[in-house]
Amino acid sequence: MNKTIQVKAPGRINIIGEHTDYNEGYVLPGAIDKVMTVKMETNGTEHKGHLKAANLNEVCDFDLNDLQPVDQAWANYILGVVKELQALGAPISGFDAVFEGDVPIGSGMSSSAALECSFAFALNSLFHLDFDRWTLIKAAQRAEHNFVGTKCGIMDQFSSMMGKKDQVMLLDCRSLDFEYLPCALGDYQLVLLNTNVSHSLASSEYNTRRKECESGVSLLQEQFPTIQSLRDVTMEMFEEGMPRLPIKIAQRCKHVISENDRVLEAAQALKTGDFNRLGQLIYASHRSLQHDYEVSCPELDFLVEQTRLKDYVLGARMMGGGFGGCTINLIEKQKRSIFQEEMAAAYQEQFGIELTPYLVQIENGAEVMV
Repeated sequence: MNKTIQVKAPGRINIIGEHTDYNEGYVLPGAIDKVMTVKMETNGTEHKGHLKAANLNEVCDFDLNDLQPVDQAWANYILGVVKELQALGAPISGFDAVFEGDVPIGSGMSSSAALECSFAFALNSLFHLDFDRWTLIKAAQRAEHNFVGTKCGIMDQFSSMMGKKDQVMLLDCRSLDFEYLPCALGDYQLVLLNTNVSHSLASSEYNTRRKECESGVSLLQEQFPTIQSLRDVTMEMFEEGMPRLPIKIAQRCKHVISENDRVLEAAQALKTGDFNRLGQLIYASHRSLQHDYEVSCPELDFLVEQTRLKDYVLGARMMGGGFGGCTINLIEKQKRSIFQEEMAAAYQEQFGIELTPYLVQIENGAEVMV
């Protein structure tokens, strides 16, 4: 008799800490109430599998003995997870799975990690693999590196697996130590505004930025041989070593170094309820991403600039890899309706594109659905 399981894994927001995770830095994410749901069952075969993406109405058949990247981009996130679990010795036999979700693709809410983690968690449960969550997180990350070709950091998979209701997480991406912090914002709330654009630069520029950061580390090591990553570089060290860096490399390093400082200060502001300071740090993060890391785009910049005209907005910035997706906005709760209306009207007038607002709740990470 075939066994069946149903699992969900969420997308995530990130209050602050962008492009720091693959530089062994700090991030401040939380899992959200937008999820990927997978229903999986054994099919009685040794090595045949069948996947269906319900939202896309597309299917993919595969052979567990010969897993290779395929033309369907969505399938590679799944097949990569299967292959990474096999590499850990997982005895996976034939299975069929159908999945669907409401994590907006290209939004910066990490639909890809939600997909990877939902399948990792489902396979772990269905086949009684007994891997802990950290093992699944790392397998999902390697799947994206090795099968999809994006050299992502660990934040997205970590958030999808380890999320906790009403808590954000301060994660040290080097040691993997983390702490839960109550996401208690008082009279304020977080609202996402989806630009509904996704520029083609996103994937190629992501890997380019990673290489630029690695170049910066190599050059700074000539002067500071003990550093292993940008995580080890203080702003004082950076300013001393900056003359040896090409301008673009210096800009990339400056963002990562300053962003790590902002994350730690933001976590403290959250703990003490200093929401004005939290908002200032969020704005500073966007300026850095826009000018130093150069991963923003006109649509994102326009939305952030519009918020500066509204005294009930404490902070706004682009969220995610960049070149499209969402802004995250810290606003007064009672102003949400007028905020969404005014921002949508201004965006429509400027770009002729409809804006999609999201009010997200902080929820648990991957779990079996009863």
